Parts: sequence; structure tokens; C-alpha cells
Amino acid sequence: MTRTITIFLFLILLHATVAQAQMKSRAVSIADSVIMVVGGKENWDNTQYLQWTFFGRRTLWWNKWTGDVRIEIPSKKLLLLSNINSKTGKAFRHGIEITQADSVTYFNDRAYKILMNDSYWLAMPFKLRDPGVTLSYLGTAKDSVNNDCYLLQLTFTSVGVTPENKYHIWVDRSTYLVTQWAYFEKFSDDTAAIINPWLDYERYGNILLSGNRGRYEGTLTNISTAAIPDEFFRKP
Repeated sequence: MTRTITIFLFLILLHATVAQAQMKSRAVSIADSVIMVVGGKENWDNTQYLQWTFFGRRTLWWNKWTGDVRIEIPSKKLLLLSNINSKTGKAFRHGIEITQADSVTYFNDRAYKILMNDSYWLAMPFKLRDPGVTLSYLGTAKDSVNNDCYLLQLTFTSVGVTPENKYHIWVDRSTYLVTQWAYFEKFSDDTAAIINPWLDYERYGNILLSGNRGRYEGTLTNISTAAIPDEFFRKP
């Protein structure tokens, strides 16, 4: 009797393990299809420059290959010239360089955090398979405009500025484009803090990007992949 129960429990555990592996494999397959549809990893890696304005608040210029970033925040009369890899650079307010060491450190860290956040809003589909991202397949679901979608969950391990976050991603079953996302401040949260559509994909160079996040959040504008001179990352 004991042996029968043991075998039964083993089979249940085996079935659960196989099912979990299949779900993970399904999530990875969908994510790979999303990346392919928006241009593929190679084209993303070969895109050296990105420029965009984040909902009218600030404009970023980024050299992905070197890590150099220029961030202009008009409302604060603030300019950040930083390298996100070394977290070194300069900050200017009202055109005057900020030289206090602790302030320089703060603004370089701030530049890093702004870029991590703002680039995710722009290019999340290309980041689905990044190291530290855990993908889960939650099944099928309708997005807010009734598209038939696959529903993925993204969680994070020792990566990014806020690894405790969680996202749900709606992927159109016909086009494999992301149509919507939901942001959860904590993994344990059941209710999303933000839900936005991903609309109006356009081609920039060899990649597709969506700038429209719906009427409540607004639009990422001035998107470009054109070359940016090196000195633009060095001089105010």
C-alpha cells in the first residue's frame, strides 16, 4: 500500500514537472517569435543608436554599443551626459556643470535608472529573452480591444533596477506583436498598477518599435535610429 502511494505521488510530481517544463518552453517559443517579428536579435544588436522623447518629459540619445547616453530634461533645466557601463559622466543645470562629487555620482546613477526605465517602455519586446528574465506562459486571453492573444508573465532575478516587478504581456496570436502590457509593482501583487496598449508599430532602420501607449499614458515621440555624432555625448 505504501509503495503504491509513493508511486502515485511520484507520478503526480513527474506530471507537474513535465507540465511546467512544457509551459516554460511554450513561453520561450512565443517570446522568440515576438523578437523575430519586430526585427530579430541580430538587427537589434546591430542597431547602434536610439533617440526618443519619453512622453514629453525628457529626450534621450543612446549609443547602445558604447553605453553613452545624453538625457535632456527641459522642465528641470537639466542635462545628463553619462556612460551607463562605467556610470561616469557630467551633469549640467541651467547650462552650468555640477561639480560636487556626491551630486555627480547621484546624477550618473540617475541617468542609468532613467535609461533602464525609458528604454524598457520603448524596446521591451527585444528584452524578453535577456539574462535574468523568467518567462511563464499563462494561456490565452483577450486584450482590451478584444484581440486573441497569448498571455506571458515576466519576472526578474538579479537584473534591472526594480527586480521585484512583474509584467503580463499580451501577444497577438496572429501577428505575434505585443498589443498590451500590465505592470505590477511587486511579484506578489494581484492587481496591476498600470495597463497600457502597445500601438502603432513603425519601422526604424531594421527594427519595429511601438510608441503609442494609449490615451492615458501618451506617446513616445521623436523615435529615430539615425547616427549620432560622438561629440553629442560629450558636449552640452
